[in-house]
Amino acid sequence: MEYRHLGRSGLIISEIAYGNWLTHGSQVEEDAATACVRAALDVGITTFDTADVYAGTRAESVLGRALKGERREGLEIFTKVFWPTGPGHNDRGLSRKHIRESIDNSLSRLQTDYVDLYQAHRFDRFTPLEETMEAFADVVHSGKAHYIGVSEWTADQIRRAHALARELHIPLVSNQPQYSALWRIIEGEVVPACEELGMGQIVFSPIAQGVLTGKYRPGQEPPAGSRATDDKGGASMIGRYMRDELLERVQLLEPLAADTGLTMAQLAVAWVLQNPNVSAAIVGASRPEQVAENAKAAGVRLDAEVMAGIEEALAPVAVTDPKRVQDNVPVQRP
Repeated sequence: MEYRHLGRSGLIISEIAYGNWLTHGSQVEEDAATACVRAALDVGITTFDTADVYAGTRAESVLGRALKGERREGLEIFTKVFWPTGPGHNDRGLSRKHIRESIDNSLSRLQTDYVDLYQAHRFDRFTPLEETMEAFADVVHSGKAHYIGVSEWTADQIRRAHALARELHIPLVSNQPQYSALWRIIEGEVVPACEELGMGQIVFSPIAQGVLTGKYRPGQEPPAGSRATDDKGGASMIGRYMRDELLERVQLLEPLAADTGLTMAQLAVAWVLQNPNVSAAIVGASRPEQVAENAKAAGVRLDAEVMAGIEEALAPVAVTDPKRVQDNVPVQRP
């Protein structure tokens, strides 16, 4: 495993982070989830990402139990707040009330006194940003989180939050966006803003929901049991990729992967790690062997010829419009 600083902060994290969206407490049984966490630790992954909303709060609890007994100082545990975690009208968003209550609930489920990174899971259009950042400052100053991050925020939202964070003397160090060789919307505006501000990207879905593994073939039905056939496994999200034109382009990566001695999944993860603003790529798994295989992308340096080949294959179908960042920002209260 290789390790990088999170942005320009002093926090060092593993290049491959383990995430439990769509798996823990949902798709796989707890024994299998725990086995995946053990596999992550075995290959040197020290960074674990979750959120209070995953599996209706169950994912945090599963991760907390799986990491119980590990040396806390040797781990970086990240979680998030924003999406609904209960039926009440204050069980959501980035109000002071919800943030202050949510951090305590997350810490209880994770069985820890603090998280290393506490992230705003989306931008809240209905709460003053000043209120949100002041609440995050309370969390940091009380010792319940070391650093603050955001997820799927626009460049303008990030700049505004960073300015407030500096005034409040809290470290806003990261953004967590979706990013892959097929979904490149952060490159135009978000990455330049974060580079300027010293913030790093912790990217999710580097394999594009499994599409970049090549298992989805043009003109064929998705494999039985695959994510594209599972409503709980992100079928709605993966739908944007299920076009023959795109799947045909993905197949062009097979010889490139073979020439580099990588699987297509490893090639996809390695590709996002070539971006110097990316601090870590989050991988999920339903089986321990998937963790070990994906972790082999750490430390891989793709040469210019391979990068050019990937660009040639996928550029015609890759999404790059920076305005698409706002696709994931709710226009109504969550």
